[in-house]
Amino acid sequence: MSTSAPSRRRAQRDLSTAPLLVAARGGRPSRVPVWFMRQAGRSLPEYRALREGVPMLQSCFDPEMLAEITLQPVRRHGVDAAILYSDIVVPPYAAGVGIEIVPGTGPVIAEPVRDAAAVAALPELAPEQVAPVAEGVRLLVERLGDTPLIGFAGAPFTLASYLIEGGPSRHFEHTKALMRSEPELWHTLADRLATMALTFLKVQLEAGADAVQLFDSWAGALSLREYREFVLPHSAKVLRGLAEYDVPRIHFGVGTGELLTAMREAGADVVGVDWRIPLDEAVRRLTADGSPAPAVQGNLDPALLGASWPVIEAEVRRIVAEGRAAAGHIFNLGHGVPPGTDPAVLTRVAELVHSLEP
Repeated sequence: MSTSAPSRRRAQRDLSTAPLLVAARGGRPSRVPVWFMRQAGRSLPEYRALREGVPMLQSCFDPEMLAEITLQPVRRHGVDAAILYSDIVVPPYAAGVGIEIVPGTGPVIAEPVRDAAAVAALPELAPEQVAPVAEGVRLLVERLGDTPLIGFAGAPFTLASYLIEGGPSRHFEHTKALMRSEPELWHTLADRLATMALTFLKVQLEAGADAVQLFDSWAGALSLREYREFVLPHSAKVLRGLAEYDVPRIHFGVGTGELLTAMREAGADVVGVDWRIPLDEAVRRLTADGSPAPAVQGNLDPALLGASWPVIEAEVRRIVAEGRAAAGHIFNLGHGVPPGTDPAVLTRVAELVHSLEP
């Protein structure tokens, strides 16, 4: 990471010893840091009470609500980072794309983007369109004390898949068809979405975020060859476009065991690993070409949060032990917290992780 930062960036807290940031930079933290994807909300009763009657996207643009939801799991679980409460589709929604998050379904696009005219009509994101998010970040910087804040954005492929499919998809038929049949149009779309994600993350960083995570949730639907040709250049535009900020860049996808080396090449300082492969195996793959050991994040299977405590404890201990193969390890789940998870289990997992030797 570079040593320079843009002049517009908000003055930062001194978090040089924060375990998450130390681990992300390949140092030895005072304890194994832990946070949970989808920790802000879903399983928390205080989240459900606050959000009652408030649509998801509306809550993402209310600075006070955004800040409070982001803070709730930090207070409850004692985790080592707050992840900005947001959604993958916030940037296109803010730019003016017709999107609704339907409970039980997810983002639904009013007019799917499947031809050149639709791509040409896709609006750009202006920083002022996400000003409420920036204000929420500023509130969080004031209230988080010595806990780092991780900025949030969806990667170009995952954003494109929602826009092309019109909503969540299992097989991404429309996306893959457009990608392979009209590669020039695909690259135009992905480039525009990369610019959108980069703008969104820069707004968060300039308001005070301490790290970022780029979520490419559905990249695991692609082969390595497809990823390198159609996705890597655009994710790299986002991650490398943040190099001047000198903050850790985490990159995560689901089912991406075969893509890990390419995801690191995109500019990741920390490679997120889902639950399908052990962390020491992920490190082996990432160093097979002679590259230095990376920092990794992961990777407890979220489904196991409903298992008995002895099962969970054994898995946590195994994952922490395997994570020692990396230059740094940030404990997390291998995907998001299931909505029905008992919050007390997450608190107990965080306490156990903190009790183990880094």
